[in-house]
Amino acid sequence: MKGYVQVYTGNGKGKTTAALGLSIRAVGAGLKVFIAQFIKMGEYSEIKALKKFAGQITVEQFGLGRFIKDNPSVEDIEAARKGLEKVKTILLLGEHQVVILEEANVAVKLGLFLVQDLLDIIAAKPENVELVITGRSADSRIIEKADLVTEMKEIKHYFQKGVAARVGIEK
Repeated sequence: MKGYVQVYTGNGKGKTTAALGLSIRAVGAGLKVFIAQFIKMGEYSEIKALKKFAGQITVEQFGLGRFIKDNPSVEDIEAARKGLEKVKTILLLGEHQVVILEEANVAVKLGLFLVQDLLDIIAAKPENVELVITGRSADSRIIEKADLVTEMKEIKHYFQKGVAARVGIEK
């Protein structure tokens, strides 16, 4: 099977959810999935659920679980770069047919790594691997290289009315 590059971006809800849905579909077809979570750290509901697919879906977190606004710490940058190196290794090993870089667009925007680092990963992607990159603010160069780009557009959101993130729905 030929693999493509998919990007899920935009300010609306559903980017990670779409990528996780794709990972479950892939497992149903007998494919192996690797998910690199940039930014996040912790036992989110999706992490708990994906443990049920151990051996088929591997999730590794390369964030420190804290909010980064303008200047990421050296530790934040090191964690993200460790994630990039792991993704390169995963691609070289060829054991996973789907590789998801969750919040990688945000990592670029925050300065955890360069857009060129993502472009290098796209260029190194083996022919048979589906590469999915999620996160708001996808760089135009990533969009240009992608084969499929979906923009989640927020029309209305209950967060605007003060509703906090709910377990099982947003976290």
